[in-house]
Amino acid sequence: MYQKANILASMEDYDGALVVLEEHKEYAPQESSVYALMGKIYKKRLIYDMAMLHFGRALDLKPSATDVATIKAAIEKLHVPDELEGNFKCY
Repeated sequence: MYQKANILASMEDYDGALVVLEEHKEYAPQESSVYALMGKIYKKRLIYDMAMLHFGRALDLKPSATDVATIKAAIEKLHVPDELEGNFKCY
């Protein structure tokens, strides 16, 4: 399900991706990558408070060191428009 959400997000179907991720959270509530992708989607939709909430939740779930660095970088760039970031990817 995560891959489906990631594909939907890459196709800019953010609503569809969020629906899939919400469903995925029911089955894997401790998966930090789900929350990180939700944070990325909310950032793209310019809903910064929800982005921060989900990035924070992803960090609370103790992801790998590499993922921690990626999530922290996303938080630091939260108010930087995507077009200025280059090819930033959460995962």
